[in-house]
Amino acid sequence: MAKIAVIGSGFSGLSAAAYLSAANHDVHVFEKNDTIGGRARQLRSENGYVFDMGPSWYWMPDVFEKFFADFGHRVEDFYKLELLDPSFDIVFPDGTISIPQKFSELILLFEAIEKGSGQRLEKFMREAEFKYRIAMDKIVYMPGISFSEFADTNLLRRLGRMQIFSSLGKHVRNYFSDPRLIALMEFPVLFLGAEPQHTPALYSMMNYAGLQLGTWYPKRGFGAVVNAIAEVAEENGAQFHLNSPVQKIIVNDRITTGVAVNGQEIYFDAVLAAADYHYVENKLLPPSHRNYKEDYWESRTLAPSCLIYYIGITKKIKLIRHHTLFFDEDLAQHGKEIYSSPQWPTRPLFYVSCTSKSDEYVAPVGHENLFLLMPIAPGIEDSELLREKYYSIMMDRLQKYVGEDINNYIDYKKSYCIKDFISDYHSYKGNAYGLANTLRQTALLKPKIRNRKIDNLFYAGQLTVPGPGVPPSLISGKIASQLLIKHLQTQRHEAII
Repeated sequence: MAKIAVIGSGFSGLSAAAYLSAANHDVHVFEKNDTIGGRARQLRSENGYVFDMGPSWYWMPDVFEKFFADFGHRVEDFYKLELLDPSFDIVFPDGTISIPQKFSELILLFEAIEKGSGQRLEKFMREAEFKYRIAMDKIVYMPGISFSEFADTNLLRRLGRMQIFSSLGKHVRNYFSDPRLIALMEFPVLFLGAEPQHTPALYSMMNYAGLQLGTWYPKRGFGAVVNAIAEVAEENGAQFHLNSPVQKIIVNDRITTGVAVNGQEIYFDAVLAAADYHYVENKLLPPSHRNYKEDYWESRTLAPSCLIYYIGITKKIKLIRHHTLFFDEDLAQHGKEIYSSPQWPTRPLFYVSCTSKSDEYVAPVGHENLFLLMPIAPGIEDSELLREKYYSIMMDRLQKYVGEDINNYIDYKKSYCIKDFISDYHSYKGNAYGLANTLRQTALLKPKIRNRKIDNLFYAGQLTVPGPGVPPSLISGKIASQLLIKHLQTQRHEAII
């Protein structure tokens, strides 16, 4: 049995803790905040509102099922899922489109918007499903260490159909011409972290994940998912230490011998860092033991940050559903102001989640909770004045859409933006989602999951493989923990010899 420190209790850290403890190791998770979950923490107000602070889209349910199955459990052992129908609404300048849960109805919707597009959607989704199946069976579980990982004849034969070297923007436009359909098919990559023209067409698999596998909601929010994974880790012996920021990884030549926490040095046989990769390298390690220099990080394309508002309303709102995307402005322009010319957006798109429409637990009776999110460029200025300016823009458009006053019924309001991501998560430039999924930052080209100068230090999370999002973070924890377990087994074998 090895004694292992896991830094950070976001989804990748929780996942790693579960796998490491199930392998009979003595696992200690150090979390700087007072609750577990990282970006998926929940905010509980004194007047009865519960907000998911970050993730709110439960896509790719098969990844969660696979995770719990690895420990002899099922999802339903821990939380209840609701399949949303409609999956979400999209507000365009000329009206709102509700995305039906049933794919047969989605085909009819496409056909009604653009003649012939229903049949093209079926073909698009067949290709997207192919990519999804290959990616989930093979690619996303690769550690991204060596090209030899792709030395699989069946995989190599199929890589051409994965469309890694063509852009999603071009791929979508080969099938659809109506700007509303294009916006619908491109919107996931705004959060994945790149403009569609710079995102590999491989990621059309996300259209399959969202539009065919469905949009789900875990009752009691993502906090229920966080608690479930933590319970799996704890039942295997993992211990969680809250309010315990790691201040240093103690290194002796090519070995980390422990961590410094709250001024105390604690011995460990290995460390798995599931905190912000850049922060771990630049603040917890000496320069001689880092994988990457600062100019490397400066050259990376980051996924967006966000301006978020958590709002409690003392009445029910009629014309709002669980997920609503406000695409009543130009998606391309907003994308440029995130990536090409980083600045606060001139005419922003934004997203509203109202989980109280699906869950009585998250707001007092007769009330609603609202989550407003506007993606922005990381690293730009963040001030209360700017936050309030864009709050007014979003709220004015929301009130116009629902046709009723909201502002005068607010009894809870809290903002969250770049400074908070940095303060709470040591997030590089305040990014919310990790690295953008560009071609130059895919698979083997992401930051390595293993430290090249320290034998027993591994990384997990959204800045390494497989990438941003909750399911990829779960997978990242599994990949990193399995590599660490293998390393410890090899080390033990060599010691015996």
